[in-house]
Amino acid sequence: GMEHIDSYVFNKAEYVRFNSTVGRFVGYTEHGLKNAEAWNSDAGILGQEQGELERFCKHNADIDYSAILDKT
Repeated sequence: GMEHIDSYVFNKAEYVRFNSTVGRFVGYTEHGLKNAEAWNSDAGILGQEQGELERFCKHNADIDYSAILDKT
């Protein structure tokens, strides 16, 4: 399977990321944990990330597919 991770960085430190494997936000700092908790309980934000993931994967699959066709 393909894993997509969205990282949110503040002052060069990653504080929260969306992990597609678990389908949730994961916090790494106190601030990030609070954000992750809030975002995980917000179906709208989770849905938006899942939608991004689908677009991202479909888009990349199209690129890979056309690259394969070009080689034949």
